[in-house]
Amino acid sequence: MIIDAILGLPTLRVVDIFDIVIVAGLLYYLYRMVRGTNVMLIFWALLIMFLGWRIANALGMRLLGALLGGVASVGLIALVVIFQPEIRKFLLFLGTKTQLNESLWKRLQFWRHNMQNKGTVGYEAYVNACMHMSQSKTGALIVFKRQNSVDEIIDTGERIDALASSALIEALFFKNSPLHDGAVIAHGNQLLAARCILPVTSRLDVDPNLGLRHRSAIGVTEQLDVLAVIVSEETGAISYAIGGQIHHDISPVELRQALEKYEC
Repeated sequence: MIIDAILGLPTLRVVDIFDIVIVAGLLYYLYRMVRGTNVMLIFWALLIMFLGWRIANALGMRLLGALLGGVASVGLIALVVIFQPEIRKFLLFLGTKTQLNESLWKRLQFWRHNMQNKGTVGYEAYVNACMHMSQSKTGALIVFKRQNSVDEIIDTGERIDALASSALIEALFFKNSPLHDGAVIAHGNQLLAARCILPVTSRLDVDPNLGLRHRSAIGVTEQLDVLAVIVSEETGAISYAIGGQIHHDISPVELRQALEKYEC
């Protein structure tokens, strides 16, 4: 059959079903990673050319098959060049998800400490600070480290390593503070660094009315396993981003719930 010839599967086996599911999953993740960018147009063009090449070979169209086959022969190199930023993002995602740079004992100790203090010193400090900055329309961006390392981001700013308090957080984002520009990195009840530089999202489907803080929050959550909280300088609205998705205009109660839900 033509379909079998195109797919190269004369018979359908159980392992072929797993093969299809895995490839479909990889293509879906690739689609999520590049949707809303110019790369999406290139992706569809390459996919159409590949399918055209297989169909041309199946139907015996030698000239078209040879032409598309020549393009396909250098397709891997072209993909590496064109999708270099996306490949780096994918490898960075895998690296941060599987990084084991902390011992099991350290993780257990931190988990116990975080559970004992959850909803008291740390979370209340963040919630109160964001509420006050919202009322005064003080712009702020706080990135909460979750399971994996964020040393690459911390290295772009100034190390703090201080216990979180509402007064300290507000002081860091005070407009005359030398550390107010950039993001604060936090983990549990600890403020790790300030004035950190974040990657900005390259997606084209982001609301054009969003400023650099919101775009940076989306960008860092696209690449790392973090939660980013934003206080708008223009409107005072509190928002948070996770997994590249942003949740606008939340209340202090919703902010506390988000911090607890995602175990920041």
